[in-house]
Amino acid sequence: MTMWVFGYGSLLWNPGFEVADQVLATLPGYARSFCMWSIHHRGTQTEPGLVLALDEDPSHACEGVALAVKPGREAQTLAYLRDRELISSAYLERELQIDLRDGRRISALAYVINRDHDQYCGGLALEKQAEVIARAKGGMGPNTEYLYNTTRHLAEIGLHDPDLEWLSHRVQALTA
Repeated sequence: MTMWVFGYGSLLWNPGFEVADQVLATLPGYARSFCMWSIHHRGTQTEPGLVLALDEDPSHACEGVALAVKPGREAQTLAYLRDRELISSAYLERELQIDLRDGRRISALAYVINRDHDQYCGGLALEKQAEVIARAKGGMGPNTEYLYNTTRHLAEIGLHDPDLEWLSHRVQALTA
């Protein structure tokens, strides 16, 4: 049985594991948003950045990519993803039903925000998000790089996120 992972942020452009196939997909009931303070990868404890998370919202659906793990690499991929995504308990690992563009409905591994965690910051105004992203840097690099790479990759695969596109333009203006 194929192991699938739902990519909606950095997994789109930097999965970090061997991908056998990828298919455009939609995860109903969740919104992609900068609702998680990043204190490791794209910010620090004293100057947090923001990273994307799947925030549960029955009125939304998140478009992304279903990534099929290369057969025989499931255990290594799961270990890698847990090291990467569960660095703090801000993300929760879930098996969720996603809809593939080719009509199939499958179960995929997804990392969703834990709203009870102190890194949760849902509801920040877009302007505030832009200000944070423009200045933050963490162990994986500047927060701007994360935003720009994600926005660019979504556009390259034909998916558009108006909030990310607005943020990219605003952050460019703030850092010019």
